Amino acid sequence: MIRILISFLLLGLVSLAIADEAEREITLKLPPASLGRWYKPANERQVWLHTMFGLRRAYQAVSEYLLLEKPKLAGKWARRLDEGYRSIGKMVPEWREELDIQQLDALHAALRAGDAKAAGKALRKLGSSCRSCHREYRAIAAVLYRAPDFSRITVEDSESLEEEAFDKVMERLSTLLNRVKIAAGDGRKRVAGESLAALGRRLEDLGESCGQCHQDAAPRGRILGTGYRQAADRLGAAIAAGDVKAGGRALGELAVRVCARCHGVHRLASDLRETLIEEAE
Repeated sequence: MIRILISFLLLGLVSLAIADEAEREITLKLPPASLGRWYKPANERQVWLHTMFGLRRAYQAVSEYLLLEKPKLAGKWARRLDEGYRSIGKMVPEWREELDIQQLDALHAALRAGDAKAAGKALRKLGSSCRSCHREYRAIAAVLYRAPDFSRITVEDSESLEEEAFDKVMERLSTLLNRVKIAAGDGRKRVAGESLAALGRRLEDLGESCGQCHQDAAPRGRILGTGYRQAADRLGAAIAAGDVKAGGRALGELAVRVCARCHGVHRLASDLRETLIEEAE
C-alpha cells in the first residue's frame, strides 16, 4: 500500500475529485512484486499479458457457446479457461487465495450435467472475481510495467557522436525552444535562427531513439514528419523576416505537433510510473 497526493486527472487511470480547491489524499494499492517477472524487460514474451488475453477469449467463447447451446465447444473452451485461470496462482503466488476455484469447478460440473443455466451462473461469478482484481490492479500494473522507462534510453549526438541520457536531451530541447522564443521576440535574429537550427538537429537525433522501443517508422513520422518540417520552415521564415507574430504562431504549432503530441502519450504515464516507484522504495 502506498499513499501519494495526485492533483490531476491522468489518462483515465486515476481520478480525483477536488472540493473547495483542496488537495485530497487517495490510496493506491501496488500489485505483488512477483507480477513484474512476467512483463518486459524481465520477461520478453510478456507471458502475463498473453495469459490475460487468452482468459478473456476463453471466457467469451464459453459464454457464446452456452447461448448457442453447443455444450461440447463450451466444454472445450472451459478447459482452456481453467488452465489459464489456475496459472495465475502459479505466476503470482500472492494471489492464489484470491482465485475462485469453487466457481471454476462449478462450471465444469454444470457443463458435464448439461445444465446451461447453472454453467452460465458459475461463469458470471467467475467473471466477477476477474473484475474485482482488475479494479484494484489493472491500471496501476499498466503504468508500472507498460509505461515507457526512458531511463534506459540514450540518444546519440550527431555532431559529437556521444551517447547522452534521455532526460539531458529533453532539457536541452526545452532550453533551445525557449531560446528561439526569447531571441525572436527581442529581435535577435541570428541567435533565434541558430537556436532553431540546433533544435532541429537535436530533434532529428531524438527521432533516431524512437527505434529503441517502436518497431516501425510510423510513430516518428507522426511526430517529426511533414507537419513538423513545414512548421519549422514557417518559423525560420518568420524569424528571418522579423515577424514576431507569425513566428509565435509557427512556434506554437511546432510545440503542439512535436512536444505536446509525444508528451501526451508518453510523459504522463512515465511520470506517474516514476512517482509510484519512488513512493514504493
